[in-house]
Amino acid sequence: MSTKYQRTQPKRVYQLRVELQHIAAPVWRRILVPDSVKLAKLDRIVQAAMGWTNSHLHDWNIEQQRYGVLDKEWVGSDDMLDERKFTVGSVLGEQVQTFAYNYDFGDGWEHLITVEECQPAQEGRNDWPMCLAGENACPPEDVGGPPGYMDFLEAMHNPTHEQHADYWRWWGGPFDANVFSINAANLAIRKLR
Repeated sequence: MSTKYQRTQPKRVYQLRVELQHIAAPVWRRILVPDSVKLAKLDRIVQAAMGWTNSHLHDWNIEQQRYGVLDKEWVGSDDMLDERKFTVGSVLGEQVQTFAYNYDFGDGWEHLITVEECQPAQEGRNDWPMCLAGENACPPEDVGGPPGYMDFLEAMHNPTHEQHADYWRWWGGPFDANVFSINAANLAIRKLR
């Protein structure tokens, strides 16, 4: 049997709380991530759990070091390390308590990630990425960051608002900011494999 496609068995699993910053209603997800996962895949896991579409650039700020996608044409990536070369376990270790994930530099979505727990991996129980809990819907892509999202919510919930019809058409119908489906989050994460 070829070992080319066998994954590295994780030793530890991190329980992370991912919380969107600078908005009134809390939007957060609790995820389990094996220590063997690369930061590049953690990006896709966070995207899937939150409900983003991974349509924009991102970076990580962990212990004052930036990680992300290296792009020689992008001026902001000079001090960045390649996220494809680092595992979650190698950058978090046992000391890191919080770190930042920034998504869509135009809209400026900031996520605070808290390491809630680090536990031994148990094969078949917790050794793959999963979402354990969460609250509220992720804002729409390209809505204009936290201030644009507040404007969007105000207009969508007020039929007499001057931008109600425009936002309704743009979004394609009603938007319920209080909805979160753990099943949808886990299905999106499973599709990443």
